[in-house]
Formats: sequence, C-alpha cells, structure tokens
Amino acid sequence: MIFYFSGTGNSQWAAETLASETGDTLVSIPDVLGSECRFELKSGEHVGFIFPIHGWRVPRIIREFLGRLSFGPGGGGTDGTMHYCFCLVTAGDSIGKAMERFQQQLISVPCGRLLKLEAVFSLVMPESYVGLPGMDVDTKEREAVKKMAAEEELKRFSKAVRGHLCGVEGKPWGWERLERGPIPSFFSGPVGGFFERFLITDTPFRVDSSRCVRCGICAGVCPVNDIKGGLGHEPDWLHNGKCLTCFSCYHHCPHHAIEYGKRTKNKGQYFYKRSRLHS
Repeated sequence: MIFYFSGTGNSQWAAETLASETGDTLVSIPDVLGSECRFELKSGEHVGFIFPIHGWRVPRIIREFLGRLSFGPGGGGTDGTMHYCFCLVTAGDSIGKAMERFQQQLISVPCGRLLKLEAVFSLVMPESYVGLPGMDVDTKEREAVKKMAAEEELKRFSKAVRGHLCGVEGKPWGWERLERGPIPSFFSGPVGGFFERFLITDTPFRVDSSRCVRCGICAGVCPVNDIKGGLGHEPDWLHNGKCLTCFSCYHHCPHHAIEYGKRTKNKGQYFYKRSRLHS
C-alpha cells in the first residue's frame, strides 16, 4: 500500500510508476484525509510513503496524516507483525534532513510501532517552487535531463523494494545516497522554520481577471480544497490555514492568470506531463 501526496505531479508519477512495478495499492493522502485514515493490511504487505519536500521539511499534510493513520479494524495490524516500510521523496534539488525528520515523526506516532522503515530514496525532479526571487522552473532541457535520470533512479529503488532490501546498523537501505545537499541541518532547521512561518501561506495569491477564463482548473487541482471556485467562477482563496504553497494552482492555470504577489512575475510554469513514450 502506497500513500502519496503530490502537488505538481512529480510525486504522483513516482507513486504510480512504483505501484505498477510492485503491485501495491495507491492511496492519495488528500483524498482520504477527511476520513478515519484507517486501513487493513494484508499479511506481509509493505507500506510506502511518497511525497515532495517543502522547504527542506516534511509537508504539513504528511505530518497530519501520520498522526491519524492506523491499521486494522481496531487500529492495530492485521497480524500483529512489523511491516516492511519505505519512503521516497521528491525535490527540485536537495532535501536537507527531511528524511531524518520523517523517520522521527513515524516513530513517534501510534502506527509507527507496526512499521519498520527499511528503504529510503530521494528523487531529483524538475523544479516547481517559484515563491522566492531567483527561484524558477527549470529550462525544458534541464527538465528533460532530470526526468530521464529520475526514471533510471526509480528503477533502482523499485528493485530494492521488490527485493525487500534493508539497511545495516539501524539505517534503512539508501540512507547514505539521499540528496541532502550542503549544510542540511541549517536548511531543514532555521531555513525550513522560516519557510513554514512566513512562506507557506495563500495570502499573496491573486488572479488577473483579464487573463482568467474561469475554467475552474485551479480549484480542481488544489490538494487541500483551499480555493473556492469552479467552472464559471474566478478563484477565491479561503485563507483557512490549509494552503501548502505547492503552487499547483499557479502551474496548472492554462492562461498564467494566477500570480503569487510579485514573486512569480515573468516566471515559468511546470507540472508533470508524461512523454509520448509513456502515454
């Protein structure tokens, strides 16, 4: 069973591709977050988590889901044994110490007693964060290179999961290969804290009425239902504290009518599109 969250499609592609290789059932976290988040595991079934890194940290939606997740009719495991568990994260560059944070969060929640994190991986995917000066989407050439490399890397991780590979000395398989980047503690610590406090907000989002065609796509792709709108209506952000600044609304707008204050002016758009080879 693979639980996944995706904003602009990178993590969804990874989850769908991996599930096709392993035969796992896919569960979209935004789709089930309003439910009990209780699932029944088959004997020997493993559990996977796939999501993007936000500000070198685990997204709030993942932390919330972990706190609610339980297994079996009574909240326990079906057979009472530990289940093989893996985690794959996507990022435009580095992940800092986000995986260490995920591991600690998994251990601290009730469902963690049934899951042993045995394999981890980080995939470098096309950049989608455009919320700060100097940060933009990749060029088409760079995007293609990243996608091609990610396909090969995902094959390697799929093989590890299918073989139930495990790490050594208490560290999951793939632990040393994570793309942590320079000074990971600094980026996941103070910088990540700055992101969460000041940059994860829907306040700067606005729509250019002269370009908006009221198609409703932005409201449909928002993973946390933070946009009031739909076909025939301009988008209206609810400011309810749920926004993840995943920029899915911005990137999917067919007429580039959505901006994030002045920070996205003249910047590009990106969401994962399968090539003809995979269509």
